[in-house]
Amino acid sequence: MIEGAKEVKPGFQEGDGGAMGPLAILGPGTLGLSAAQWAAERGLEVRLLGRDADHAARGLARIEKRWEASVRKGRLDARDHAAASTRIQAGAFCPGALEGARILLEALPEDPASKARVLAEAGRWGHPDLLCLTGTSALPVSGLARESDLEGRLLGFHLFMPVPRMAVVELAVPVGTPASLLGRTRALAEALGKRAVEVRDQPGFAAARMALAQGLEAMRMVESGVATAADLDALMTLGYGHPAGPLELSDRVGLDLRLRIAEGIHRATGDPCFHPPDLLRAMVSRGEIGRRAGRGFYRWDASGRRM
Repeated sequence: MIEGAKEVKPGFQEGDGGAMGPLAILGPGTLGLSAAQWAAERGLEVRLLGRDADHAARGLARIEKRWEASVRKGRLDARDHAAASTRIQAGAFCPGALEGARILLEALPEDPASKARVLAEAGRWGHPDLLCLTGTSALPVSGLARESDLEGRLLGFHLFMPVPRMAVVELAVPVGTPASLLGRTRALAEALGKRAVEVRDQPGFAAARMALAQGLEAMRMVESGVATAADLDALMTLGYGHPAGPLELSDRVGLDLRLRIAEGIHRATGDPCFHPPDLLRAMVSRGEIGRRAGRGFYRWDASGRRM
């Protein structure tokens, strides 16, 4: 494990790990684990970093369980599993963990203060050429860059979940971003097999604004008794071919996260479209935050399947 400045295994030395160089992923949560798993399968050297070594090791163990299940089900070749396993190292987020790293992807929860703090540390600890990316899906990147002293060095890299199945990444680009950094970010997207869609940095970027506006309007319709959640979702899945309706998607994302994003965009823009419905606030206050809690607009079992 990465405990100090010198404990970096050979596969992570400068020049190894393919043209991308080592990819450090900070945050062994849902996004970080999905991204780390996929990056390793795609042939990238990965450092999975947590608040301490044990935190990161537990995340890596979850990835291994997923791989083992995929091998049992015939979805992943055992040799590919063995090769991917050698490409991930888990350790604590510390100066030594970034030694020789070429790219850092921050994948922490949507709390701007926490993100800014760790990004500032990464900027101090990493090489001056370290490409810093934030995995936020909605927070303005320019604001995070100012707070972390990374102006001109930070881009948004919004991966969609689950990372292995989704073929696009949204690049949120602040004004004044050097072309060289954007080029390196696009190269990472290509290495991950994703289509890179570049959008101007703004609250909510583009994808979150579109999805959130639809979800909030569906909540208002439920609130006013227009139709049930299941019926509204059916109109979008069966009528428009969406893979999930806006209310099921909200449950999957987390109603608490939807509320925070809506509040942030509404504060930044004043657009009434993003004013959170009373129903959303009430559900979050009751702990009915969706799939993670087992209850939101739908009920969910312990394995995360809709009941």
